[in-house]
Amino acid sequence: MHRHSGLTIFLHWLIAALIITALAMGFYMVDLSFSMTKLKLFNWHKWLGVSIFFLVILRLFIRLSQGVPAYPDSMPRWEKRAAALSHLVLYVLMFAVPISGYLYTYAAGIPVVYFAWIELPALIGPFPALKLGLKELHDNLTFSLLIVVLLHLAAALKHRLIDRDKVLQGMLPRFFSKD
Repeated sequence: MHRHSGLTIFLHWLIAALIITALAMGFYMVDLSFSMTKLKLFNWHKWLGVSIFFLVILRLFIRLSQGVPAYPDSMPRWEKRAAALSHLVLYVLMFAVPISGYLYTYAAGIPVVYFAWIELPALIGPFPALKLGLKELHDNLTFSLLIVVLLHLAAALKHRLIDRDKVLQGMLPRFFSKD
């Protein structure tokens, strides 16, 4: 069985945990009435988005430089193509969601101050006419990311429970993997 590197596995699960947290926080906070708690959650949500964005850059750099383990020979060609396409879509969405949130925030006239310390450069100024469109784009990309993440999870479980191959073990930390 071919395994991903320890750093790749760590980044995979860290990014997954951050994405799940950002999604949960985003779904929760939008229905809150205006309050200091809501403002705090919006800031934390933005910090998660920025962190995810930079971690995905690192993860993509490692993926491109190290490559990925080969799929098992038992996998049909269509399934290998679907896996490659789903990974591509995941990466596109992991970049697009934070970028759209960033642009939406600046179009709303609100700066992004990473960890209340580093103000990110504004690529656009306040742009009320674009704000709602960017919010809708961010929401649609977020729902798309959620769907693709759920498909990714379903595929991993299929490999483990139905195919009984070693695809999932290649991304599990060693203490979870029997190999």
